[in-house]
Amino acid sequence: MDVTLYDALLFTSFGGPEKPEDVVPFLENVTRGRGIPRERLEEVGEHYFRFGGRSPINDQNREFLTALRALLAESGVDLPVYWGNRNWDPYLSDAIGQMKADGVRRAAVFTTSAYASYSSCRQYRENLYDAAAASGDVESAPVLDKLRHYFNHPGFVEPVVDGVLASLAELPADERDEARIVFVTHSIPTVMNDASGRPGEGGAYVTQHLDVSRVVADRVAEETGVQRGWDLVYCSRSGAPHVPWLEPDVNDHLEHLASRGVSAVVLCPVGFVSDHMEVVYDLDTEALATCERLGLHARRSATAGVDQRFVAAVRDLVVERAAAERGEQVTRAVVGSLGPCWDRCPVGCCENARGHKPTLAGEDSVQYAEATR
Repeated sequence: MDVTLYDALLFTSFGGPEKPEDVVPFLENVTRGRGIPRERLEEVGEHYFRFGGRSPINDQNREFLTALRALLAESGVDLPVYWGNRNWDPYLSDAIGQMKADGVRRAAVFTTSAYASYSSCRQYRENLYDAAAASGDVESAPVLDKLRHYFNHPGFVEPVVDGVLASLAELPADERDEARIVFVTHSIPTVMNDASGRPGEGGAYVTQHLDVSRVVADRVAEETGVQRGWDLVYCSRSGAPHVPWLEPDVNDHLEHLASRGVSAVVLCPVGFVSDHMEVVYDLDTEALATCERLGLHARRSATAGVDQRFVAAVRDLVVERAAAERGEQVTRAVVGSLGPCWDRCPVGCCENARGHKPTLAGEDSVQYAEATR
């Protein structure tokens, strides 16, 4: 497998606290510049304190990185993998600084967010710019190529399908065929969804989730011989109450389903790649408690996590992008109706509602001009 052009792979994630005293400083990093008082952060931190002040995300990332490095070695891909988080140790700035010190000239970037929006794509690219600037100067930092959105890559989708099938099998046999699939993702402000995707188009965040949810539901129907109803709902809403966010909330929707006589559901966290805090608190704790109160039989299906197909998808995305950057013809693995996403984010893609900030790994990146001289 040829990854010529790349000296490294940068694995980039959100980050999370690993002990109680990390929680509020972590939340300060996440909300920096928004003027949120410390007492409010302490309230939000209760979600983490319920789990010993430790988010599961870093441990999940460590497990994934171990699997990815092993698979790259088995595949004959000699590519060092660095890890940098947006909001907690190990920080992106440290990772890029180390890459620079190690002589890395160009790296592929994989992020643990599969969809297009400001918070799940452009903000990462802003963070990459800030981290590169913190290493000395952007021009001398490694050129960074963010890999395409992978929400519709079969290596991500197939584990989600299997997770839903496994959860359906755990429901009471007399309710299984009537069970509804409730796909869940992180809510975002409606203006952020409106700006997501290519400039002038918008709505990519919701469109992408609907497309992959439809694929999963259809695959489940093929495997079981039963066409089930399904919905896309949201969790983890935050921010000022007067600001519109994507709805319905998962708990409100469960109330609605119960009022209609639905007796069983599978909660599928299609918007998340692993069982981090939004999954273990918002779904495993709050939403399942709502189901119990309403008398709904419910199971929460598995995320892609460290499924070998998902790990292999990351390797294949690097190989695909390296070939594309070399000018070769590329066959891109994809399911659904939307086709593969762009390699380089267009100028103005997923615009920042608070104002423009410089980014890397997009068409507006100064690094690409430097790289092609």
